Amino acid sequence: MNGGESDVMVVAGILTLFYWLIPTAVGEGPAGTATRNYVARDSDGGRWFVKAYLASTDLDEERRALELCQFARLGGLLVPVVRQALEGGGLIAAAGGMAVPVAACFENMETAEGGLSGDRWAAVGETVGRLHRILAQHPAGPPRRVPAREVCDVKRARQRLDRLLVLFAKKPPASGFPAWARDTAARRLDALPAVTAVTAMIKGLWTSMTVQTVRGDLASSNLLLRGQRVAALVDFRPPGHRSPVWELGRIILDPRTVLAEPQWPTGLGAAVAAYRAADPALPAKELLDVPRLAAGYLVCSVYPLCGAVDDPAAVTPELAACSPNRQAAMAGLCERLVEAEEVVLHDLLR
Repeated sequence: MNGGESDVMVVAGILTLFYWLIPTAVGEGPAGTATRNYVARDSDGGRWFVKAYLASTDLDEERRALELCQFARLGGLLVPVVRQALEGGGLIAAAGGMAVPVAACFENMETAEGGLSGDRWAAVGETVGRLHRILAQHPAGPPRRVPAREVCDVKRARQRLDRLLVLFAKKPPASGFPAWARDTAARRLDALPAVTAVTAMIKGLWTSMTVQTVRGDLASSNLLLRGQRVAALVDFRPPGHRSPVWELGRIILDPRTVLAEPQWPTGLGAAVAAYRAADPALPAKELLDVPRLAAGYLVCSVYPLCGAVDDPAAVTPELAACSPNRQAAMAGLCERLVEAEEVVLHDLLR
């Protein structure tokens, strides 16, 4: 019996012993970055998504992430039901060297990795607004104000880029993704004075911005769509305080959307209007800076450049191929900031 078959049997046993599910089929699911994933069907026809955490995983952090997911579900958001384990009633059961949570599977849907278009802009904006309104009530703490520099920290970005360039200088890459990452890091460093000017415009309007409990890793792969509607948010991270404007911009101005949709400023307006209707508590003047913070985040981010020196094995061919898209989207956002803010959002948010 090979390792794959053995792992499937362990998963089947955990489902039976700890989750009171009688599996009729268990197979490998979509690949995860920090988990081995399985999909099971039970005797009643239900489908379940099973994560098997790596040995190095911080299970306390994962429990907090699952609890945040269920908190959002209790607030009415469309997120997976996480099944309680029988022994102890927790959200993670362990046996046979495996620790797993079990969540309901969603069917007949797609991720947002293809980008937003049409009515999906408003649907996503409304969903993120509801999410932030719910998470503002989380016990981790209410919304609060922080210095604006904490939301877009150019000084920290400079330190990270300097570090990367020092490491590249010690072992210069000749070609491929590492060489591209080195050259891009150098260009980013040269561009930081312009970014400083961009963020200074934000700080010139006010000295502090809102942070609150947010979902965390809200990426297009974690947003499930069915037609023009949002079907679910999946794969929450532990609760942490960050700018809701940052999180909104990160998902609605995903690089794939910016590059695939020439009319992204119009779509941005639809998303922000729907967000504001769902969560009117966030100041309109902060929502005006959604595209500016999205651009600043991309410029200041060292991902995936850091992978070339910190974890080369994690740089998949797919990641290497799509990385230049982040650079192109960053340039596109910066070029059209005035249009997005003054033409689209200014009148909308008056």
